[in-house]
Amino acid sequence: MNRCTTCKGKGLCGLRTCPITERFMEQGRYSRVTGYRGASPSVFVGSSGYPAVFSGPLFTPDHGSPPLWLEDHLTIGDIVSIRASTIRGMNRTSSPHPLLEEIALSSRPLEVEVTFSRPVSRKLSFDGIITPTGLSGEVRRLDLLESPSVEPVVERITGDTDAGARDACRELLGGGIDVYRTTDLLSAGLLGRRRHVVPTRWAITAVDDMAGSVLKGVIRNYPSVDETLAFSSVLFGNHIGVLLMPGDWKYEMVERWDTGSLWAGETESVTTDREGMKKQGYSPITGAYYAARLAVLEYLERVRRSARVILVRSVTGDYWAPLGTWVVREAVRNAMDGTHLWRGDLKGAVSTLNTALAYEGWMKHSHLLGEARAQTVLSSFQ
Repeated sequence: MNRCTTCKGKGLCGLRTCPITERFMEQGRYSRVTGYRGASPSVFVGSSGYPAVFSGPLFTPDHGSPPLWLEDHLTIGDIVSIRASTIRGMNRTSSPHPLLEEIALSSRPLEVEVTFSRPVSRKLSFDGIITPTGLSGEVRRLDLLESPSVEPVVERITGDTDAGARDACRELLGGGIDVYRTTDLLSAGLLGRRRHVVPTRWAITAVDDMAGSVLKGVIRNYPSVDETLAFSSVLFGNHIGVLLMPGDWKYEMVERWDTGSLWAGETESVTTDREGMKKQGYSPITGAYYAARLAVLEYLERVRRSARVILVRSVTGDYWAPLGTWVVREAVRNAMDGTHLWRGDLKGAVSTLNTALAYEGWMKHSHLLGEARAQTVLSSFQ
């Protein structure tokens, strides 16, 4: 197969002349689509022009669930191909829409029938936070062909207009509703006291942030880990390393994009951020910071411990298409769900992590590592 000179065969350009894009978009198949009947598992709210934004249902050929994609062992190409066939319905609005609310409320994809104002357009767009979509169309008419199935906890929380968004998020996650469903509910305007649609990209990070803040308040009452632990995983070219060190909660993330990878040029790109019990400002690492933090906090809450955390994300060229922050969240969850690589002293943990990551450069960017080493030296004199 010929390689596209624009995207170097990665299929990211959306050009008609690109053979990879041709395969992903199944060119010609959707050029006359003015209607759709099938399953809609979620809604999508854009951010351009906020508060009057384009919002609507998503129509996808599969379940639309990142955890299930991983269970099915899908590749980046498989996921891009699925999302290239995903249609995003759009109408400009600033207030919640009753039919979109029902789609978001349902615990399973709803059967829908939609008529578009004109044939759907093709634009395979990628973003570091949201999952890509390939097609879009202005919705002229939308009909739900079945009623939503709603969990009792979702029905109770979405019906409580006195509960703030953070309290609602805490109750939903505590009731077994995952972050993906919670994000959909927030985005559709179903949570909080003053209800309005929330752009999907904002809702993703907001839910990760709110859930993480709640868990920080829980683990602060737990005893610290008593030794240093090292964890690691790899997902789609995202190499994750995690150090849990004795102490009260502190968190630092080092994100490195390798030379020639998506967000790097001829030299690697490294960004860091950190926090204590309170976070000052929005992270320069953006959504990945909060997604990774949540996954670590979920582990600490599960083992009922607190810790000082260094998390390293090293991204190689194998991650050739950005799929959204869910990749980071699930990659860190995979690391924390596995057996730790090391349990013992800091020096051994760092050495183990360096081997797993095949990258030692993170150490010169880590403030917490220097702090931990200084404390180790001081403790030897006690």
